[in-house]
Amino acid sequence: MKLSVILIVKNEAERLDACLASVSFADEIIVLDSGSTDETCAIARRHGARVETSADWPGFGPQKNRALDLATGDWVLSIDADEQVTPELAQAIQAAVQAPDADAYRIARLSRFCGRWIRHSGWWPDYVVRLFRRDAGRFTDAAVHERVQVRGRTGTLRGHFLHDPYASLEVFVDKINRYSTEAARSAFERGRRTSVLGPFGHAAWTFIRHYILRRGFLDGWQGLVLAGMAATGSFYRYVKLYRLGRGL
Repeated sequence: MKLSVILIVKNEAERLDACLASVSFADEIIVLDSGSTDETCAIARRHGARVETSADWPGFGPQKNRALDLATGDWVLSIDADEQVTPELAQAIQAAVQAPDADAYRIARLSRFCGRWIRHSGWWPDYVVRLFRRDAGRFTDAAVHERVQVRGRTGTLRGHFLHDPYASLEVFVDKINRYSTEAARSAFERGRRTSVLGPFGHAAWTFIRHYILRRGFLDGWQGLVLAGMAATGSFYRYVKLYRLGRGL
């Protein structure tokens, strides 16, 4: 069985080298670039990846489906540039590809924030479906928070990704702003609306859910910051949705 690894990237020179090194066991690596201006494409080629570019940005789901359409393997592993495959997970992936007992597999992610591996706050084990038969999986068309839709049985692999999503708080804030815009637009197009008080209620509930119900308080000061940032993202999302509903 042949394994294809797929990535969508833009200006990921700082993180791409470690990511691609961790999937060197794959038979094929497909990197779909969205107009990088740094060394991203050169780094990918040094790892033997097939590099393609796209002139537009249709959103995360459609872009990942474009990368999927370029893959030729029997199995596909979708990974992001801010993730790495651990040795234990690499062994589990290779074993699953050679002797599968499911059509897709979900994989845990252990994420780091401000120097701390986060074990609570809703961040662990953070299972995501990433390994699947090429003919049994497809990404949703969501602009953000896309997921793999699987035809068949989904299993769970041992091991986990190492996930380092935010190089700095500035990057985190920028991502919250961008993602909240995309999420608000997507919700508006689905017919969602909110009141002027909606952003406040959603933000408060998000903070309670992350810090108390998901035990973010056990993640130290990082857990407090994460809960606050999650609440901020929710607030932004619903403010933007409110403005769209008012035609502002």
